Amino acid sequence: MQELITQAGQFIQTHQAWAGLIIFLMTFGESLFVIGIFLPATVLLMMSGGLVGSGTLPALPIFLWGVAGAILGDALSYWFGKWFGPRVLRTKLLKTRRSTVARARLLCFRYGFLAVLVGRFLGPLRCLIPTVAGVMGMPEKKFQLANILSGILWVPALLAPGYLTAISLDAARHSRESLIYSGLGSAVLIGIGVLIWITRSAHQKKRR
Repeated sequence: MQELITQAGQFIQTHQAWAGLIIFLMTFGESLFVIGIFLPATVLLMMSGGLVGSGTLPALPIFLWGVAGAILGDALSYWFGKWFGPRVLRTKLLKTRRSTVARARLLCFRYGFLAVLVGRFLGPLRCLIPTVAGVMGMPEKKFQLANILSGILWVPALLAPGYLTAISLDAARHSRESLIYSGLGSAVLIGIGVLIWITRSAHQKKRR
């Protein structure tokens, strides 16, 4: 799976027109019930943040595609839980993750709206909480509001590390360039001053 993410990152760098769609698919997949456990889109988003910070990718389209995928993935997971009910949480794929499912149920029971809002930031729980919310009958309007808000917050939070790193490196590079240019400028001015002094001294000696 890590190799897939690396290849996707390389593809985005060389085929920038497809970047938005790939980001959408990754955030959508990571938000889907069960599938999100095996799809680490966070790494790709951080890489994309670096490309945004370096000016390779445009910020707004990447943000919008990422948020759209995250919101749609959570919405589909919610409907999945609502349609199929509790039996969906007993699937074989979750057999080794019973404690994670239990935590997701406890969070939804205790905190409801806040569980959905914050759950997207909680790693393995990210793709389970929407389905659990659907199974537990959370009102759809309440769920979708938390879903939209969390998507809007989640995508920038993952883009930020790569973006800030790229900005910092660029600033450091420009700072070094400024120092070099300042040094060269100073050297040129000093050289001109020395040349003028030598010329004047020579001229005064001739006059004497």
